[in-house]
Amino acid sequence: MYISGRERKLIETLLSYDEPIPVNQLSEELDVSVRTVHRDLNNLESIIQDYHLTIHKKSGVGVELSGDKDDQERLKHAILQLEHTDYTPEERQSIILTTLLEAQDPIKLYALANELQVTIATVSHDLDYLQPVLEQYELSLIRKRGYGVKIDGEEKQKRSAMSYFISKHVDESELIHLLSKHIEQDSQQMNSISHRLLDLVEHDKLSRVKEAVNQTNADLPYELADNAYIGLIVHLALAMERLQKGETIQFDQAYLTELEDSREFQIAQKMIEKLEKAFDMTIPRDEIGYITMHLLGAKLRYDHDYLLEESSLDMAFKAKELIDFVNRRMERFVFEQDQILNDLVAHLKPAVFRLSQGMNIKNPLASQIETDHPVLFEIIEEGVHQVFPHLTFPKEEVAYLVLHFASTMLKMEEDVRFDVLVVCSSGIGTSKMLATKINQQFTEISSVDHGSLFDIERLDLEKYDFVVSTVPIQNMSYEYVLVSPMLDQDDIREINRFIHKQRVSRNVGRRNQSEAGSAHSAEVEASELKHHLLPIIDDVSVDPIQETLSLEQTVKKVCELLLDQDVIRDDQVVSDQLLKRLNSGGVGIPNTSLALFHTRNHEVVKPSLTIYPLQTPIKVKGMDDHWMEMKHMMVMISPESVGQYELEVLSSISELLVKDDQAISVFESQEEEIIKAYLVEQLT
Repeated sequence: MYISGRERKLIETLLSYDEPIPVNQLSEELDVSVRTVHRDLNNLESIIQDYHLTIHKKSGVGVELSGDKDDQERLKHAILQLEHTDYTPEERQSIILTTLLEAQDPIKLYALANELQVTIATVSHDLDYLQPVLEQYELSLIRKRGYGVKIDGEEKQKRSAMSYFISKHVDESELIHLLSKHIEQDSQQMNSISHRLLDLVEHDKLSRVKEAVNQTNADLPYELADNAYIGLIVHLALAMERLQKGETIQFDQAYLTELEDSREFQIAQKMIEKLEKAFDMTIPRDEIGYITMHLLGAKLRYDHDYLLEESSLDMAFKAKELIDFVNRRMERFVFEQDQILNDLVAHLKPAVFRLSQGMNIKNPLASQIETDHPVLFEIIEEGVHQVFPHLTFPKEEVAYLVLHFASTMLKMEEDVRFDVLVVCSSGIGTSKMLATKINQQFTEISSVDHGSLFDIERLDLEKYDFVVSTVPIQNMSYEYVLVSPMLDQDDIREINRFIHKQRVSRNVGRRNQSEAGSAHSAEVEASELKHHLLPIIDDVSVDPIQETLSLEQTVKKVCELLLDQDVIRDDQVVSDQLLKRLNSGGVGIPNTSLALFHTRNHEVVKPSLTIYPLQTPIKVKGMDDHWMEMKHMMVMISPESVGQYELEVLSSISELLVKDDQAISVFESQEEEIIKAYLVEQLT
């Protein structure tokens, strides 16, 4: 059969919805008039009849494709397997852009027109449209008569544009298909645009890069979300492809030196070494900096030590400011910090890094999220502008923040009894939103965890009553429900069926035993935490500095005292580390006289918190970027390798500084026993 690119797009859109779509919505999505939509729908009727399907037009409601699900799947596969000679304008422009990005020499307009089977005038019009798109990546389009057309700009900007277009037009399940054996999907089902974009990278390169990433992934002190993992592999595969063509990037050497002490730099260096062996080539050192940036931008932390990392406490204050702004604008106290603070900090850290480095992200649900939560979206858009005045948050980033707040609002209405695991192949925000939608929709569900597709093999599925997945999972012995990320009515009915089945078959004895075991585990964990908490609190001290010293002298004096107390082994190393902390952001706690210096270092013997009241205040930059007078220096340090419970204790103390005004008063009191008693009360 033959269908135009626009008609193909119309069928794909109809197949993606399980409910009627208003014609004006189809008009907007396809960027054509309502009259054109009606004409195309009439043209399609004879084609879809061959698949025993019909187009139902409901006046005042919309249009939907009706028929058996199997017949719809047959049509979908037939559409995917068509040889595309007619593209939508967006697809055509993407092909032109990626062709030019990959080319080293100018390309004649007639060559592009011939390949796409359109006129030179059409290609010229597409180039006019692409000009501002390229400007977003600081790339320029050179067009000269008799010369052709070429994209000019830095290599790193070209790679960034390539990565973005791959993420925009290639479905993550298609990429995961190439990287994982879990997806039940034939590579022939990839659409033509996906193939064209993935041809930017040889599949063999993807495989070798994946192996190198997997070998070093365990060294990361945090897990990568699926989309970050895929993005890293695509970035590295593109880098290998471009390097083999002689295209290299230049990385700012001063910034590279600054990154050298980070764990991410060391891991990036290992990745480069493995890639050099895998591809039998020498890779420039500048690439390490680029990979380090990618790793830093991909951080996704859920462990307890996030507030001990450089700049994390600064970000916690920013997150608190955003929460307060949203509460004020909604004119009611909606969000408790306990409910959202940790997740918000974990998201904002890499988000702010991405924005400061000009790294783009994809959020296919951004428009839907803005439509679903217009008031919240507008408030958060205002909030980030106020809290981060020097950064521009695009709608894609704002939408992810809206998901965090919306998820928290949904959780406040829970009243449930089943434990469910949600598996998604895309970003953590999407899976969390689906999880909270499930929580809201089904009062029987008590907890919903979200897991990675790549983590299926190592997760203990026995702890869940059932699994909900947005992607098919191959070789899955555990029964699961396959749903769409938006959780439509068919999905809700299917989950209800599972819940009913669980009610009938549930083994009450096993459940009671499990709950008793969980209660016992919680009791053991609380006891273990208390065991590690008390020695740390017992060592908390207040040690006044009686001399008038500069900031650098004060830090060195403090480290000498810690050396005398056998808390550290090398005062020079630790003081250098604490002073270096000043380069990564403010240390002063806004609207207080306190400043927190914290670090983890191999020369630290044991976790320690000491407060040093100063005889003469010292001016320092606060975590809100305003200068302030420090009258009390708090120094919180721990060994580089330290147990989970010690980290949890120190991080909990840090958290008190963010969300508890009483804690500020206590820490400023200079009363050692009062401080210890307060910490015992709050943390046990």
